Amino acid sequence: MRAISDYQDIIHAHFNALALTKEPNNLYEPIRYILSLGGKRLRPVLTLMATEVFDTDCQKAIPAATAVEVFHNFSLIHDDIMDDAPLRRGNETVHEKWDLNTGILSGDAMLILAYQFFENYEPKVFRDLAKLFSKTALEVCEGQQYDVDFETRDDVTILEYLKMIEYKTAVLVAAAMKMGAIVAETSTENAEAIYDFGLNLGIAFQLQDDYLDAFGDPETFGKQVGGDIIENKKTYLYLKALEFSKAEEKDQLLHLFSIHPTDNTDKIQSVKQIFNQTGADAATQQAIQDFTLKAFQTLDTMNISDDKKAVLRAFGNKLMSRNV
Repeated sequence: MRAISDYQDIIHAHFNALALTKEPNNLYEPIRYILSLGGKRLRPVLTLMATEVFDTDCQKAIPAATAVEVFHNFSLIHDDIMDDAPLRRGNETVHEKWDLNTGILSGDAMLILAYQFFENYEPKVFRDLAKLFSKTALEVCEGQQYDVDFETRDDVTILEYLKMIEYKTAVLVAAAMKMGAIVAETSTENAEAIYDFGLNLGIAFQLQDDYLDAFGDPETFGKQVGGDIIENKKTYLYLKALEFSKAEEKDQLLHLFSIHPTDNTDKIQSVKQIFNQTGADAATQQAIQDFTLKAFQTLDTMNISDDKKAVLRAFGNKLMSRNV
């Protein structure tokens, strides 16, 4: 197997060379634009890596990896429209750079393009990839809807929140890895195991993202610290704080999550203090460890060599060791 950086280089080179020069230009230029913004491209890297875990050249998985990344960016275009977000990766969002209708239509085209990349495979592999992709795409939409619904609900449970982040974030990570297994035509057991590995690691990753949003280092996190607090998002931290809080703390937290001050500095500090006082911060860190461990336990069920299990474990540890 190769180093993670090698897979990243392969993916970056592929997308730099990807030709989407069809007409009408006003449909395809926004697609080229959003794909050119790069990002971590974690999901297609996972597809390539999973393919080689099961003893198949990662080059064979490039069409599937491309489909995963195109779909992911399609979802970002539409998410940005729903959030009325002005920036994506430090650049103008598609609907701001062009207009709302262009964002919707170019996003729709990306979803269809994603399916077309599977046409590079033989019928059985194509069928299995398309079946997994359809299931995953629908779950991502369901997760997004749960997220929207939670904005106006005051009775969101921990289990509901975990289901939301599983569908909105983790299933695509899991599917990216399982696609590599499908391309490699490994056993059903191996394919299911690496899906579960990706799913649990994806949940741990999102929980860590929630934690870093409140307690991360602004120099290393890459996003505004306290963004979820400003937006009154009912994250795992918030739900655990409600669960553990005394009456006075609970009233204060509910009040803080009902206001939108011009200057959020005091609000962020007050909420973080409640997260600490109630033990919500420690509970979130424990949940991150639990889901990471659950991911690693699936490695024992895979019929692969110990050195490849070590590569997957090292990847998981690297992913979960972001600076705070």
